[in-house]
Amino acid sequence: MSRIQVCERPLMFLLDTPGVLAPRIESVETGLKLALCGTVRDHLVGEETLADYLLYTLNRHQLFGYVQHYGLGGACDDVGSVLKHVAVRLGKTQKVKVLTGTGNVNVIQPNYTAAAHDFLRAFRSGLLGPVMLDRDVLQSAPP
Repeated sequence: MSRIQVCERPLMFLLDTPGVLAPRIESVETGLKLALCGTVRDHLVGEETLADYLLYTLNRHQLFGYVQHYGLGGACDDVGSVLKHVAVRLGKTQKVKVLTGTGNVNVIQPNYTAAAHDFLRAFRSGLLGPVMLDRDVLQSAPP
């Protein structure tokens, strides 16, 4: 809780109590945009879900900074492929033990959650270029 002085005579303060009231989120898309900005903890929505929505938004607005940043061959709308490429490029892999008929085999798999985390971090730090999430809302608003 923080206190902000708004008047000297009479002495008056405004108390800011973040989180006291539940946020009013009007749609799932608005909630995803807020989560992309970091106002909702990533694990509550799911990092891979957020990465999927981010990729959708970037492609929809033809913002292909992620292609250059991660060295992809071109724009892609498959979040699984993008996250796999990110994971392999950054060395974000994990060994998984697979049970087969002949015994246990260790398989190296991409860590999709770690790749999604890096994708979100790159977006939030501006490494993917400038992005305006409400572009579609502004374009549909009356002048």
